[in-house]
Amino acid sequence: MHENGFTTTILHSDRKQSVEHGAVHKPMHPSSEFAYDDARELAAVFQGKAGFTYARQGTPTTTALEAKISQMEAGKGTVTFATGMAALAAIFTTLLRRGDHLVSSQFVFGNTNSLFGTLQELGVEITFVDATDSSQVRAAIQPNTRMVFTETIANPGTQVADLAVIGEICREKGLVYVVDNTLTSPWMFRPASVGASLVMNSLSKYIGGHGNALGGSVTDTGLYDWSGYSNIYEAYRKGPATGWGLTQIKKKGLRDMGGTLAAEPAHRIAVGAETLALRMAKHCANALALARFLEEHPGVARVHYPGLAGHPQHARAAALLGSRFGGLLGVELADGVDCFDFLNRLRVVLMATHLGDTRSLALPAAHTIYYEMGAERRKQMGIADSLIRVSVGIEDEADLLFDFDQALNGCLKG
Repeated sequence: MHENGFTTTILHSDRKQSVEHGAVHKPMHPSSEFAYDDARELAAVFQGKAGFTYARQGTPTTTALEAKISQMEAGKGTVTFATGMAALAAIFTTLLRRGDHLVSSQFVFGNTNSLFGTLQELGVEITFVDATDSSQVRAAIQPNTRMVFTETIANPGTQVADLAVIGEICREKGLVYVVDNTLTSPWMFRPASVGASLVMNSLSKYIGGHGNALGGSVTDTGLYDWSGYSNIYEAYRKGPATGWGLTQIKKKGLRDMGGTLAAEPAHRIAVGAETLALRMAKHCANALALARFLEEHPGVARVHYPGLAGHPQHARAAALLGSRFGGLLGVELADGVDCFDFLNRLRVVLMATHLGDTRSLALPAAHTIYYEMGAERRKQMGIADSLIRVSVGIEDEADLLFDFDQALNGCLKG
């Protein structure tokens, strides 16, 4: 039997769900409440039957988007959130309790690092390790360890975790394996292939892709046996155990904490997702060309990009991702090149704190999104003061190369 490809599946996802009036997109449902003619039917939905009650816990619009994400990630179910950070916060705060232990990659997004500080204040113990070395993950596991977390490609240093071996360790130890797939997107990589239990995507980035909507998602791959996870509340231990974890994340993260994705951004993300494969191919091609150009430029000291042969995890990235290495670069400028002067000379690239947009974006990482964590933590993460984070867009390649070249040359000439 023929199985449709990635883009074909996503393009036709909505109409496969009996969309009203023959529309090819699921319409927006901005209603806050959903009424029933039969009070018993209303009660049944509150007690677990599929349906809608109050938009805080989801709408037909978010449900359609969740179906798309589940198809992308080959998952068993997905819950969407207002932002990627809301999705991460829901995972950690609903599945971990005081006294639990989390092993995390030390190479994590700045706001994730800040969230971990909050978790530590609430009594969750966290050990940060170099996740490019799976032996450090194994060594950090304690009797109270419940979860391991890593990103696929780290932001902004582009370190690539030993994802497959970490998955084997988590399976052996019965740990929940959480993978942030934002930098790769499910078109480049599916964390289920390395045994991930839960996959988080910031939908604001490559999946939405156009810088016009915030959103996040958590997908359960169906690979973890939640019947053995002690932190599942009794109220959610109903039906097949494969759904318990996601039910708890949804009930606590949406109903109790209110991190709800509204209908309008959900609709924008769903439409943006249709071109994910096309955009990602261009992001990756442009990023590789720019990385190769910059590593030879006298104005650049070092380029961090998994597609370069000199990257410490290049072979691993190639094995996991094939010839697609993402759209994020870390660029360390040469001595004497001021990062602010360089950025101010760019004409095509925008100075903005986002990534995964169709437009190329850049910022001085140490002075902005990683400033709050302090110099010591930045040093641990390999973030130099001269590091520029570049999210490579889908502009014409020649225009990007010219823009970086003229900006760097202008700095070198003084």
